This record gives sequence, C-alpha cells and structure tokens, in this order.
Amino acid sequence: ACYVLGIGEGDEVICPSLTFVATANAIRYVGATPMFADIESINQLTISPEEIRKTITPRTKAIMVMHFAGFPCAMDEIMKIAREHNLYVIEDACHGPLSEYKDKKLGTIGDIGCFSFFSNKNISTGEGGMVVTNNDSLAEKIRLFRSHGMTTMSYQRATGHATQYDVVGMGFNFRMDDIRAAIGVVQLRKLQKDLELRQVVRKKYEERLRQIDKIVVPFIDNKYFVSNYVLPIVLKNSTPAYRDEVRERIHAYGVQTSNHYPAVHRFSAFKGDKNLPITDYVAQNEITLPMYAALTENEIDIVVRALQESL
Repeated sequence: ACYVLGIGEGDEVICPSLTFVATANAIRYVGATPMFADIESINQLTISPEEIRKTITPRTKAIMVMHFAGFPCAMDEIMKIAREHNLYVIEDACHGPLSEYKDKKLGTIGDIGCFSFFSNKNISTGEGGMVVTNNDSLAEKIRLFRSHGMTTMSYQRATGHATQYDVVGMGFNFRMDDIRAAIGVVQLRKLQKDLELRQVVRKKYEERLRQIDKIVVPFIDNKYFVSNYVLPIVLKNSTPAYRDEVRERIHAYGVQTSNHYPAVHRFSAFKGDKNLPITDYVAQNEITLPMYAALTENEIDIVVRALQESL
C-alpha cells in the first residue's frame, strides 16, 4: 500500500502505536518514518483525530489507521483531516473483515485497505492477506508489483494467452498460492455467520462485564456491526505488575488471556522520546479475554468468574 502510493525516503506516515508492529514496519519498508499518535481514550482504543492533527508536519504523506478489534476509527473526521492536508489514508483493517462504519465496510473508506489472513484472524489461510482499493490505477499497480513487476502472470503464459512479458518496475513475490486461495474462498462463505455469532458472544460478555467496576470494557457503546476479532478489557487504577498478576490468577483457573498490544514505540527498534500516555496505560494494563464464535454461555460465565475472583 505504501509502495504504490509513492511513499518513500524522507516521508512521514502517522499511525498508532497500539497495534501489531507490522503496521509500523510497512512504513519503514519503503524508507519512510512512522510517526506515532496516541489513541482516543481507554474506552476507544483507536487513533485520535486530535492527535493526528498535532502530529502532521510538512513531511507527512499519509495517515495509517488501525481498526482495533474490528471497531472503526473516527473515519469521518480522519478523512476530513486527510483532505484538508492532501494526505493519503491507508486502513489497517486486519482485525475487521466485514466490519462497518456507518454505511461502509472498513477497508473501503480510505485510499487503500489492508486485511490479514494469518492463522488467528477472522479469515485464515495460514498466512497471507489482501489489499483493496476503489482506485483503478492503484489496483493496476498493486497487481503488477505483487508479482515482480511483470505485465503478465505465469498462468496467462501457461494457458497460451500470452507468450512474453515486460517488467515495468521493482516488484515483489507477494502472490497467494492456489491452495491458500481455495481455503480463503471457503472461509469467506462462512464469515458472515461467524461474525453474527461473535456479536451474540460479545453482548453476553457485556451484560456480565458491566457489573465489574474495576475494569473498562472498550467500545461498549459501539453501534456498528463489527468482527469482534478480540475482546479487550482495561484494568482501572492499575499497574503493569498488577495486570500481570491478575493474568496469572486467571490462567490458574484454566482460562487463557492475551495482551493486545505492547506499545510499538517502546520496542527497541522504535524507541524515541514520543509521549503517548493513553497508549502506554492501555498497553500496560489491558487483558484480552477469550473470544470466538463457539463460546457457550456457560464458558463465558467461567471466564467472567475467573476474572472477578482474580481481581
């Protein structure tokens, strides 16, 4: 996405730090610099439009948003900022296949949307991903650069539809193989039903988690259809040591948890003097609870009881 938008050396791209490192790495791959902006609040774990505005410089070329857990960023305001400053918008929608913002699907609002098919995503092909755009010229470039910059694919030549090809730019070996594509097609057919079941699981969780005053349940007032990729909670008035202790207690009940995510700007490869207080607090005090379509009401009760007793 960065490559076909012409982002490169000397450019800056604004992105969140509360994300998987791939978001920021993609910016570095093309020689640009990720400029981290804080999230909105512990209730809304997506990049803050106000912080985006503060982070814009004459070198800013794009805004890369990440729809955390499939919940949408404030896209109306972000697109307005982008238009005002003539910036591209790249959507990291890896958490949000079929998630919605108003009447649009996530990944279709900015210039380019990116999805992941890694093994733990809503759609999995083991590895791989997808790039989407409504811009025909960008789509043409993406198709070229996914396969070495070649003007025809091996399949076209093997079937006699082409005998020669040109290489029109530096491309990559980013093709998905047929086996993974076949798996992905089947997964797509199952996706809507899976997400509808996750919506039910989320509502049952919310009913129970609202009663626990020591936690915040981000996105609890969300009104859009979303993928519910993960279910994050944030401990109130907490410390990293306490969060880790609570997680250990929960694990002792036989319930697995995770953390989404360590802050990217705190990794050794990205360290700087950026001050992102909300991101830091969430990264150090967030717990991700089990979330998948087949969770039963009894299992949700077990998870919530383990959390309550551990707190």
